[in-house]
Amino acid sequence: MEVCALPPLLRYPTVDELGARAAALVARRPRDTRLRRIGTSRAGTPLWLLSVGHGSRHVLVVAGPHANEPVGGATALRLAERALADPRLTEGADTTWNLLLCVDPDGLRRNEGWLPGPYTLGHYFRNFFRPGFLEQPEWLPDGAAGATLPETRALLELQDELRPFLQCSLHGVDVGGGFVELTHDLPGLADRVAHTAARLGIPRELGSYDTLYWPGLGPAVHRIPPPRRGDLAAAITEAAVESTWFHPHRHGTVTAVVEAPMWGVAAVEDGSPPDDRDAVLRTVSSTLRHDTRALERILARIRPHLTDVPEAARLLAPVDDYVLVCPGLADAWDPDVGDRERPLPPLSTAHLVTLRIAGRRLALRTAGLLHQLVTGPGRDPARVLPELDRLVDAWCADYRDGCGARWIPVARQVEYQSRVVLATFELAARYAPACSRSGEPGWGSGAAVPMHRE
Repeated sequence: MEVCALPPLLRYPTVDELGARAAALVARRPRDTRLRRIGTSRAGTPLWLLSVGHGSRHVLVVAGPHANEPVGGATALRLAERALADPRLTEGADTTWNLLLCVDPDGLRRNEGWLPGPYTLGHYFRNFFRPGFLEQPEWLPDGAAGATLPETRALLELQDELRPFLQCSLHGVDVGGGFVELTHDLPGLADRVAHTAARLGIPRELGSYDTLYWPGLGPAVHRIPPPRRGDLAAAITEAAVESTWFHPHRHGTVTAVVEAPMWGVAAVEDGSPPDDRDAVLRTVSSTLRHDTRALERILARIRPHLTDVPEAARLLAPVDDYVLVCPGLADAWDPDVGDRERPLPPLSTAHLVTLRIAGRRLALRTAGLLHQLVTGPGRDPARVLPELDRLVDAWCADYRDGCGARWIPVARQVEYQSRVVLATFELAARYAPACSRSGEPGWGSGAAVPMHRE
């Protein structure tokens, strides 16, 4: 069989590079691959689906649901290469791999200021972009009927067309560790994740901030609760369970959200009991309140000068989201304030580390977006740039020196994420029922497929 590997990716691919590399694969293996446009973004960019194999069962891989998490596109290309090189993943499993290269290409384009590197925390956060919550294509705040974004509608239609037995949503963690979220339990996945993470030197996030209130299925593997109504704060902090993750549930689909870290922090693997839980929580809460007040003051100085700034509204939407939820988070984490109706679960040292990282992340993202609002027009009438630069530098130094954040090369991030997806595929194919092709939900009667080894 012809070897079809593309040149290795040492950096994150852009939107145009994703399409070009997929087209090169199809040109090399036209009988085994197809590339089709399944929709168009709000800005008119094609949404490309790369399919590998001709099996009757489908896997759907969704890359780029969050604009600042570009590892998924590179992973999708890597998975295509693996599927072409190993017939056990296609013919041997009667499976077609469908790889949506980027579901938010407009958002990814806005991150191209940092995609090529240098990969430093300061460069990343000063060029970071993530749209406001209502512009994120995986979220369905009012169910499928409320899918107003063309990217979301295209994804829903693709799910209903393919009726996949497995959907993998590829996400990235800017600072922290790797973990997986599942709509169905896949026994054995936690062990596979642990093995892969150990071999590649990727920390596992044992106390993820996103999954703080979710049931665990094993170390760094969590069960996504069924959809429910929730406010904006709950949606931001709990990964939006009103989402396209559950839409294909009617087809018997298991959805896996696979998170791969950019900067790893070893302490997120520390499952030991903390020495002084409440003292750490008070510090984290107090820090988040202090940082939020500083950002609110800067925002108040900037806002009157934004009338003529192009697309200021798109940068302000996530800023306003973050500023809105930060005080509530600080209260929720504060042992002296807290919500008695929804108290914090038992916390390990890893949980406390990830809460510290999460609070700082919200502050840094806000500061980075404000930085772009000032530097984009090339002027600083409110004279806030020196203060913003000081805050970004100090907070990045805390990540680097206080948390021990260390860059993980892009190729290693991609290898980790692709191996976890393959492990998920192997386990899901064992348990996926034959009725998943007929549209009837259910688990437990599927035939096993040959195991793909690392």
